[in-house]
Amino acid sequence: MYKPKLEKDIRCPLEYGLSIFGGKWKSRIICVLAEKECLRYSELRKEMTDITDAVLAVTLKELIADGIIIRKSYDEVPPKVEYSLSNKGKSVIPILQNICRWSGAYHKEDNESILAQCQKCDYKSK
Repeated sequence: MYKPKLEKDIRCPLEYGLSIFGGKWKSRIICVLAEKECLRYSELRKEMTDITDAVLAVTLKELIADGIIIRKSYDEVPPKVEYSLSNKGKSVIPILQNICRWSGAYHKEDNESILAQCQKCDYKSK
């Protein structure tokens, strides 16, 4: 995993929040796990369109390190690993839904190009 040369100097709670669920893939992964609750890596990979295995693996590691996702491995052959949201991860769902509702008010959607994982957001229903 990439290690920055300098430690992050986060002084604002907003910066902390954006570092946790900001970026291209983190919020999408959180939303998919919020809907599906528990997924194996291959199932999560199928839900996430246009993400590479390397990016998915790194992003999952970051979300696990931040306490957003729980990784549960079973002592089986072949190995079985499941991913789910922690309580901390579940607590961010209403925040992401509010951001999505706000964005939906200002972002014109092209229904043909909307991402599959974004269709899981329920901002339109509230």
